[in-house]
Amino acid sequence: MSAALSLLSRPAPPAFPASLPEALRIGSRGSALARVQARLVAAGLGAARPGLPLAEAVIATSGDRQPARRLADIGGKGLFAKEIHEALLDRRLDLAVHSLKDLETELPRGIVIACVLPREDPRDALVLAPSCPPVERALPFPMLPEGARIGTASARRQAQLLHARPDLRVGLIRGNVGTRLERLRSGDYAATLLALAGLKRLGLAERAAAILDPELMLPAAGQGIIAVTARASDHPTLAALASLDDRPARISATVERAVVRTLEGSCRAPIGAFARLLPGGEVLASAMVARLDGSFLLRRTLRGSAADAARLGQALGAALRADAPADILA
Repeated sequence: MSAALSLLSRPAPPAFPASLPEALRIGSRGSALARVQARLVAAGLGAARPGLPLAEAVIATSGDRQPARRLADIGGKGLFAKEIHEALLDRRLDLAVHSLKDLETELPRGIVIACVLPREDPRDALVLAPSCPPVERALPFPMLPEGARIGTASARRQAQLLHARPDLRVGLIRGNVGTRLERLRSGDYAATLLALAGLKRLGLAERAAAILDPELMLPAAGQGIIAVTARASDHPTLAALASLDDRPARISATVERAVVRTLEGSCRAPIGAFARLLPGGEVLASAMVARLDGSFLLRRTLRGSAADAARLGQALGAALRADAPADILA
């Protein structure tokens, strides 16, 4: 696979055009975080082409309309983008803004990832309820109260948390960041786990009682990266977005999403993946699969060339598949 194809099949648009529509229509989900991320993309486009008219649109998604069920039980993370991509294909939108970790690895025909923005901190954060005692920031899990109830909708977080602390009780908590923080305030849970990137973008980084190193809690593939999708045939918009594309974030995303794609199929196992670009053009990547109850967790690490990012991710996923019990990846 060529380097050009390996990097998330990045389109190769023409030079920045003059033939854009009168206003570029930017779509996103309706949460506060989604709106902030859409405005970051709008700010980048405005800086690249001052005076370019932009219009924001909020699209309600199936994933947002069913907050009481796990995504895996109702169709997977693609439910956060289904209606948005339909609006793109119907030409009601020109581009759409997503948290890359919530974007499926196989996009609908005719839709491409036009750019990814520089990565925010990819780590997870532990957020405590007001009634929960403080924890040691460097080693937070041992200090959580015995049998404490932790809220999360993430199979990846649940598996890693229970692997470290099998006595903890995990309850389902979904919704936007504000909803989850309110569940802590109301006493439903002693703590929850959230992406630090989202807290920082919302100005809530101080809510993190502890920031979890990837050695302790491996992030989701693409966590902390904003991705922008567009129609593959819309060359003027692709060219406009190309100026925002961040190479280190794209390389990391390519590795991580290749891991997930290699392990997916009918697999519903918890998966984590994290890759970072090293000086000299190499990438260090780690990934894990586990049982939801934390009774088994397998982690592997590989190092390789950034020019071969997709192949590195595929190899890492294949190594996990080869060494994991058959029932986990069935």
